[in-house]
Amino acid sequence: MTTQQIMREIWGPGLANETDYLRVYVTTLRKKIESIPNAPQLLINEPAVGYRLATGPAVE
Repeated sequence: MTTQQIMREIWGPGLANETDYLRVYVTTLRKKIESIPNAPQLLINEPAVGYRLATGPAVE
């Protein structure tokens, strides 16, 4: 999703340009879900686009 899409969906159009909020929340989320938050493998930043949730291997 693009950063703007995330901002509009979560905080509404009034804060769509306040991307610092999103960076703080992504950092906090990474600390909770990533084994190494500084080298994320699940919540990936796509430069100049937004964020992507990586898919892992299928569980059998």
